[in-house]
Amino acid sequence: ARLIMKIIYTKVFVNDQDKALKFYTQILGFVKKSDIGAGDYRWLTVVSPEDQNGTELILERNNNPAAKNYQKAIFEQSIPAINFGVSDVHAEYERLKNLGVKFTMQPSEVMENVTIAVFDDTCGNLIQLQTIG
Repeated sequence: ARLIMKIIYTKVFVNDQDKALKFYTQILGFVKKSDIGAGDYRWLTVVSPEDQNGTELILERNNNPAAKNYQKAIFEQSIPAINFGVSDVHAEYERLKNLGVKFTMQPSEVMENVTIAVFDDTCGNLIQLQTIG
């Protein structure tokens, strides 16, 4: 029998966890899964509402200088920190734009049946939306 390996957590560095939680839940529509404080540290995760036992996204504070430098460098190079799959990039673009989200790339077909768009998460990151089947 083959052993199963799954991605259970992935992270994005944010410059403000409260602001990030508000953006990722109220604007993007994710659901808060964990919010545990331990001294200065806060373990904060969100999940897709359609898959609440699926992969958790850690909204991790960028208080580590290496994290802050990495986050700033990829942002300045217009590299998305993370990709989110949506069934309709154009519809999601319109929904988010109407909520005031700033896009750095409008929906663009990059391959047959693959459309992407890129927006600013207000917490130091660019996020790419991509068509999923």
